[in-house]
Amino acid sequence: MQKTIILSQSQKQILVDHAKKCAPAESCALLFGKEESGTFTTHQVYLTKNIENSPVNFVISNEELLLGYQEAEKNGLEVIGIFHSHPHSEAIPSSTDKKFMTINPVVWIIYSNIHDKLNAFVLESEITSVSIRLL
Repeated sequence: MQKTIILSQSQKQILVDHAKKCAPAESCALLFGKEESGTFTTHQVYLTKNIENSPVNFVISNEELLLGYQEAEKNGLEVIGIFHSHPHSEAIPSSTDKKFMTINPVVWIIYSNIHDKLNAFVLESEITSVSIRLL
């Protein structure tokens, strides 16, 4: 079954602006929302800080992750996605991303700064594309 993640135009713009502001380092964020029958609806974008401040890697601090999960729960939402940018490469999962996708089985949205492109993926038995629907 093809999975879909739904973002509003303003949510997409918040993520793209965050990616551009954080460059040349990778940016990162959590997406809060609901999943129903393979459709993930984003209700809130939760911008986070890349404590690595690296152009090829991102790490969200445990404290910030905990706050994010608490914020989602407080609003009756789930963490449905992880966003990050690739400032100097394609919007496809790197080998590091693939490793962390096994630990975080949510939709991964990747933005390529150089191609101004947003792609989404999920890891099940293999990495598969998730379609992005903009509202």
